[in-house]
Amino acid sequence: MKLNPTTVIKAFSFIALSSLFLSACDQQSSASVQANSAHMPNEVKAENIRAHIEFLADDTLQGRDTGSHGYQIAANYVKSYFKQIGLTAKGAQTANLEVGFEQPVRFRRSYLVEDSAQAIIHSSQGDIALAFKSEFLTSASSVRNESVITAETVFAGYGVISEEFGYNDYQDIDVKGKIVVVLTGRPDDLPSEEGAHIGSGAEKRRHAAEHGAVGLITIHTPKREKIRSFVKSAKYADTPRLHWLTKDDLPFGVQTDIIASAYVHHDAAKSLFAGAERSLAELYASDMNNTAIAGFLLPHRVTLKNRARFEEISSPNIIATLPGSDAQLKHEYVVYSAHLDHIGVNAHGDEQDTINNGALDNASGVAILLETARLLAEMPTKPKRSVLFVVVTGEEKGLLGSSYFANNPTVPATKLVANVNLDMPLILYPFADVIAFGSTHSTLGEIVANAAGKVDISLSEDPMPEQALFTRSDHYSFVKAGIPSVFLMTGFKSTDDSLDGAAIFADFLKNHYHQHSDEITLPINYDAAASFALVNMMIGLEIANQSTRPQWHEGDFFGVTFAQ
Repeated sequence: MKLNPTTVIKAFSFIALSSLFLSACDQQSSASVQANSAHMPNEVKAENIRAHIEFLADDTLQGRDTGSHGYQIAANYVKSYFKQIGLTAKGAQTANLEVGFEQPVRFRRSYLVEDSAQAIIHSSQGDIALAFKSEFLTSASSVRNESVITAETVFAGYGVISEEFGYNDYQDIDVKGKIVVVLTGRPDDLPSEEGAHIGSGAEKRRHAAEHGAVGLITIHTPKREKIRSFVKSAKYADTPRLHWLTKDDLPFGVQTDIIASAYVHHDAAKSLFAGAERSLAELYASDMNNTAIAGFLLPHRVTLKNRARFEEISSPNIIATLPGSDAQLKHEYVVYSAHLDHIGVNAHGDEQDTINNGALDNASGVAILLETARLLAEMPTKPKRSVLFVVVTGEEKGLLGSSYFANNPTVPATKLVANVNLDMPLILYPFADVIAFGSTHSTLGEIVANAAGKVDISLSEDPMPEQALFTRSDHYSFVKAGIPSVFLMTGFKSTDDSLDGAAIFADFLKNHYHQHSDEITLPINYDAAASFALVNMMIGLEIANQSTRPQWHEGDFFGVTFAQ
């Protein structure tokens, strides 16, 4: 999952916590719902979840990096468990034309050739060469071994277009054959989740390419510096980039007309605006004050250069199904998803521990998915709709495995009725509520609240809307395929008055998120994990047994934008 710890931690001081007695789910032992009818599962087993996490977060798996041997071990473990509980394989066809559990995903990994990155501003006073990592960043191309461009520049505000919200930063400016210069971020008056999509890098590149631009420069603003420093981003400048490959060996989602791009430090970018009709300082002030910013031609040409080398790797999604019991509804699927990958091995300074085990990100989510699958598989009467379990690769590289599945589903796309995504459930305290990011966009909100209420768990509103988490985990790949989706996480309310759920969450983000200490030595509350699995199962059961499939709310931005 992609989070900004600094912003999240700041938000917690505004969150009021309350406690709620959990009568149906005793968190002093394994959470359970007795099998007192043909439609209820056996009890949730906390020890099962613990065993899954301990295996998936073991050092042997070396952090489960996409395409690594350790990831494949984890994938084999998930496959084996799906077989044990009697699920049906729903991946790709194998060599002998049988359907297997794996859906192989081919990736192109692009490396920036050392010392090849250049960004030169050709001003009337002479050439200004920006320094890589300290003044500008760039990524390796995924389509060209050598990228070279010299072109005029034009400023296009934030580079956003939204007819729904009345924005068009390309209005009255010509960018054809030019390098577009934009500010990072988006106008503050856009709603958080909608704005996260409209102002995303992918959308900005798309708009630039569609208007004929050949390059893109994004300026790191002082406003952005307060959220994430340029120096922190520069630490990852040499990290290779991954894209999944289509059947035609093309990297998916890449705007091939954008020959080169750069991300420029807020001070270094001032040279681009020397002699322009507005200074960069004025634009930064407008950005801070959320006043209108119009585009205009810039006086300088710019050269952008870099070289790249490629390699191809493969890493599978693991997919299984529990067939439904209703003659008609069994042809529709409720999808549970969780990402199996983490960030692998890296060293920070002289630390001896170099393995990022990812116990909570996201071994915990996969473990809870596996226990949910067992619960549903052992029900005397199966859910009416079929349930699809999609354990994906490449989430940490940009939601890649889920994007591949959403664009290449192994069942008919129109039969996918809803997605419930599990990513980093923070099972460190006995929670009393859950958060379902995206619940306000479709009827899934009512379904989640109703299902959780049956086991005395409440549904809380998003406590950190500025993070726009609805667009930042694997469920968003399903959203972009037109499928109503929610991203389920533990809430901040605790049943134990002595434990501050928000403070625990903040501490994890500050001290353990994407760090070596995210391992099984953390004080994981496995009874809380069992309760989360129970809530998760109840949500899926509610969706699977309803006569009508979930619907986007009338006029919802995401429903309108991505409707099937």
